[in-house]
Amino acid sequence: MTTPHTDARAPVSGDGRDSNHRDSQADVLAAIGHLPDLARSPLPLWFQAAEILRAFTDERPPDVATRLPTEAALAKHWDISLSTVRQALGALEGEGLISRHRRRGTFIKAAATRGRSLWVSGSVDSVVRQQANDQVVVLDRSLCAVPVALVEHFPDTTELVRIRRLRSDSGATLSYAENFLRPELAARFADDQLRRVPMTQILRDELGLRLTRIENAIEARNATPLLAELLEVDLLSPILLSTNLTRDDTGAVVDAALIHYRGDRFRFTVDIDVR
Repeated sequence: MTTPHTDARAPVSGDGRDSNHRDSQADVLAAIGHLPDLARSPLPLWFQAAEILRAFTDERPPDVATRLPTEAALAKHWDISLSTVRQALGALEGEGLISRHRRRGTFIKAAATRGRSLWVSGSVDSVVRQQANDQVVVLDRSLCAVPVALVEHFPDTTELVRIRRLRSDSGATLSYAENFLRPELAARFADDQLRRVPMTQILRDELGLRLTRIENAIEARNATPLLAELLEVDLLSPILLSTNLTRDDTGAVVDAALIHYRGDRFRFTVDIDVR
């Protein structure tokens, strides 16, 4: 008589139902890979584990749902604690990348999305259109000393107006922006305008400035306590800092924007036409 047993490769879907895709736990663990050298990284263990799993979800075909190994299997594979694995999985669940079902396991969602992509393709209008439906909250505007990082771009002034804004989409926070402008320019538009249209559109279309170039630099950062609170992420979570310098036809910087994007909900895509 044959003894019934459970096949570790039993096909499952993102909601626990059968699918046509089969992967054993050993196969999945091998595909997930190992954590980097822990001694060399200042990032929390749970964050490193979550990043490894995010990368794994990105590599899965969009129409395939995969069951992840158990928490115990992941902890043993990475040689970390169960609580660390649970924190990593909790972060992914909060982002909508996985679903967890009691007694059935944890599944990568077949149609999981990681958030919006901003296409940077050389056209200001194309970027403005992408932000048309976003919700904007103006936190405040105040006079401040020129930040050290911006001194070279505002050589003839000692004070700037700083405008702080939060941008969201369907209730999900996307970014926190700080715009720095000369006081005489900031006085020409109201906060209500910023709630309706992007800053670049205000400068160009409503104030009539002749804009010629926007210089953009992007770098990875970890969320500080203030940014973690504003962007609704964990302390030290990944964020993208985009520094945008908008210049007019004289070459002067008219707006310096420091925009902090949630790393788990935003990515930048650049198209370069070589023709």
